[in-house]
Amino acid sequence: MKEIKKILACVDLSEYSLITLEYTLTLAGQTDAKITVLNVINQRDIHAVEMAYKVYPLQQNIDTYIKGLTQTRIQSLKQLIRDNFFDEKSKLVLRIETGIPYEVIINTAEAEDTDLIVMANKGRSNLSRVFFGSAAEKVFRHSRVPVVSVRDKKLFKRGK
Repeated sequence: MKEIKKILACVDLSEYSLITLEYTLTLAGQTDAKITVLNVINQRDIHAVEMAYKVYPLQQNIDTYIKGLTQTRIQSLKQLIRDNFFDEKSKLVLRIETGIPYEVIINTAEAEDTDLIVMANKGRSNLSRVFFGSAAEKVFRHSRVPVVSVRDKKLFKRGK
């Protein structure tokens, strides 16, 4: 069996981020793997802001918006880690990227020679999944790297 040295934990700051990090740290604890925590600013959201700026010009440009959003997300991730994984914080490297989420995840995993991707199969918006398909589903289908899907039994609702 291949040794797991690098894990990519994909979080979107939804309620699933906590359980994704819990599973990632559990897996890494058994292997001493390096963990990169990845959050992706969706290109679709950036495009929407760009369109809004055309209609309602503001003092802020899109680069300033992205920098602010990046800092906000880094602070949110640091707070999540401080509140729940303080003793393991030195094992986690935070990374915020922009783009199409599933493409960024796959490209990051390949560029960093990742051995395993950990992500929830639900996230911020079920509505976007209806229109665009889920990022997790696309990662599962297109990644050359093994993917672990995590769920919270309390949060996951299944139709009967």
